[in-house]
Amino acid sequence: MAELLPPEMLTYILSFLPLSDQKEASLVSRAWYHAAQNALREDASLFSLIPVLGPSLRVLDLSSCVALTNRTLQAICTYLTQLSVLRLAWCKELQDWGLLGLREPSEEPVQGSQPHQELEHQASGPKDPSSQPQGPSLLMLQALQELDLTACSKLTDTSLAKVLQFPQLRQLSLSLLPALTNKGLVAVARGCPSLERLALSHCSLLSDEGWAQAAHSWPRLQHLNLSSCCQLTEQTLDTIGRACKQIQMLDVAMCSGISMAAVRRFQAQLPQVTCIHSRFVGGADLTLTL
Repeated sequence: MAELLPPEMLTYILSFLPLSDQKEASLVSRAWYHAAQNALREDASLFSLIPVLGPSLRVLDLSSCVALTNRTLQAICTYLTQLSVLRLAWCKELQDWGLLGLREPSEEPVQGSQPHQELEHQASGPKDPSSQPQGPSLLMLQALQELDLTACSKLTDTSLAKVLQFPQLRQLSLSLLPALTNKGLVAVARGCPSLERLALSHCSLLSDEGWAQAAHSWPRLQHLNLSSCCQLTEQTLDTIGRACKQIQMLDVAMCSGISMAAVRRFQAQLPQVTCIHSRFVGGADLTLTL
């Protein structure tokens, strides 16, 4: 059935796959191989366009560009240093070495490789990136005020703890990052003290201990999304209530360790809070809008 699709449509469909899956798809047939190659060229086109955009660009939204490569991210960090908004949600191929400005160890072309091996080579990355940023790292974008890394699921504390150091950053999303731990949270808190909006939903490794160390760094925090952070308890609510006096909106939906009684105590502690999303907290289906 897929063979009957126009080549452009097949390329469009494959462009939504991670590079590793594009590699597998390229083995199906000659048509699929060419479609996978074209999907990769779309990232190459963006790569070639970035230097032309120049330092005057302020907002760049590449959300859902799932084939975006680490090489292209490094080009962004090199040429677009005046960006104030960078959205990379669902760019699932981004890895620690890309954010740290490192070279991919297997960058050299493999002699005698077959076409499908070329795709596999482009999908590979280093297993143990350096802990220190080098080259065109995300640190070069010091003008950032908004950064969205939602669902960039290959990122870990290895890079996040080193490159998320933006004194001017106001809005940050690290939702759906399964490898983000308390160590990364504390490092981000120290590196981004001006945050007003923070999304950490579905970061299941975060716990009360991490928030006990991080919360005091965010006195300006107004909007906080902690939905589906399953290890958090009312202790985190107490910590946030003491440290984040400017909070206005809090989402603790699907946080099974936080009861409705704890939510009400939090509300009493901070009467300026206008909305608390607490769906299924303590077995209830409630959103408190005040």
